[in-house]
Amino acid sequence: MLHLNFIKKPLLAVIIGGAILSSCQKNSDALSQTEQISTSAKLKTQAVTLTEGFEVGSTSPKTAYDVSPTGSSSGDNVTIAAKAWNLYDALIGNLSADKKAGSWSARVRNTGKVTMLFDVTGGVSSVSVKHALYGTDGASTWGLFYSTNAGSTWTQTGATITSTTTLQTQTFTLSLTGNVRFEIRKLTGGTNRINFDDFVVNDNGGTTNPGGPIVTGKKFLFDATKYENAGSADWLIDADGTESVPSYTGGTTVEIKAQRVPTPSYTGITASTPETYWKGAMSAWAVELVKKGELVESLPVGTAITYGNTSNPQDLSNYDVYVVIEPNRLFTAAEKTAIMNFVNAGGGLFMVADHTAATTAGTDANGYNPSDRDGDGYDSPRVWNDLMTNNGINNNKPFGFNVDYVDISDQPSSNVYTGTNANAQTVLNGATGTANKLAFYNGTTATLYPAQNSTVQGLFWRSSSTNNGNTGVMALLSTYGSGRVVFVGDSSPSDDGTGDPNDNLFNGWSGDAPSGYTSHPALHLNASLWLAKAI
Repeated sequence: MLHLNFIKKPLLAVIIGGAILSSCQKNSDALSQTEQISTSAKLKTQAVTLTEGFEVGSTSPKTAYDVSPTGSSSGDNVTIAAKAWNLYDALIGNLSADKKAGSWSARVRNTGKVTMLFDVTGGVSSVSVKHALYGTDGASTWGLFYSTNAGSTWTQTGATITSTTTLQTQTFTLSLTGNVRFEIRKLTGGTNRINFDDFVVNDNGGTTNPGGPIVTGKKFLFDATKYENAGSADWLIDADGTESVPSYTGGTTVEIKAQRVPTPSYTGITASTPETYWKGAMSAWAVELVKKGELVESLPVGTAITYGNTSNPQDLSNYDVYVVIEPNRLFTAAEKTAIMNFVNAGGGLFMVADHTAATTAGTDANGYNPSDRDGDGYDSPRVWNDLMTNNGINNNKPFGFNVDYVDISDQPSSNVYTGTNANAQTVLNGATGTANKLAFYNGTTATLYPAQNSTVQGLFWRSSSTNNGNTGVMALLSTYGSGRVVFVGDSSPSDDGTGDPNDNLFNGWSGDAPSGYTSHPALHLNASLWLAKAI
């Protein structure tokens, strides 16, 4: 079939064995490999019933500790994301000394409080909240209190917590039914201040799943800084404008542009919300994560990729998983350092590549071209190999593989791992379903190097490759330091077919054709949750 230079997917017809399929569209340490999982246990899936990140836009509704009347003993009521809160001896700040996961966080002094003026109604199984001392303030303690009678009486849950200068997450496990509201109370430390952010409540109900409980409230960052929208591609979760992007043919093209926060708000997503709620070819993936109780953002073009930079509201330390789908530009030296340190410290990295050839200047033996859509001489396989061989920290295949310079299609492969590796079984047979087929429409493979990283494990191989061998690997996982890595060699399985109307997109997510590719969501969602240490 005709495969135009740098255009991602073929025409929507696939010839297999002479038959024309005309309907084709396109928080813990790493688990031990010897651990076993149960795929038959029926456990509850928690759902997020409240997430409050104190993100208030350009202006805080409360910039002083007690606004009116001055020194009010009852604090001040404010509305955040249509929910009423009371802040006593507290405010919502965005100064450089405020510790925060986004642009804003709550700041409390003396014996101040942040109180919900509303109930969650499905009971509560857990609450998590990020906390740290403001600036260089001295030690202070705080506690979490709950009320089951609309705030008439309060009970402390868990231990009293001592904050440090580092933003960290404290999780409280509860077993409450009915209506519940919460209050964060600063208990000691006088005028020393504490910041609070990302307050997440998980309910005490939900449906069953075969792969164990899902820990909700994890944060996923989808990269949009490396021209993931160049050419006939749209590897974004949402777009709210346009931008000029370099083209492999020279000049520029007008492409849709990602913003940090997808719109409409994630709070409008329900179990029946379609993926077209957001505009991007990766919107199905992101919408399903939100349905599982996770949080998603984009890293817009021009935004820095950092780790440990407290002045960057989108620093990787504020996220659990960094998702990069077919990057078209090399990461800078500083960015590679940030990514490696993020993974080593416990972060998850989801790497997606695309087809290529032996050189970006010509075609391979099959006549296929590299996927250098912006014409700078690098496509995603070369970008990923540069990260793994030229990062200045570990240049010898730190994740245990490299990306092959090939162009393959396999429609689909059912050459799936069947061994006892616990990590692999969690990803293949996890909480969101079973992944037993993987279809590539012009993608690439990886070669494994377990001598460099013994945790690397193939998940899918080409139909013609040896199962559990080191070559022809279509998808894999590994661990590095305290973090986790997943690699998929093609975006076809995660492309939902919608997004930029000027692009040749392909519905591989829901598997329109050939039928039976419904394991694509299971693979990507299980892998996402495993990376986040949520299953």
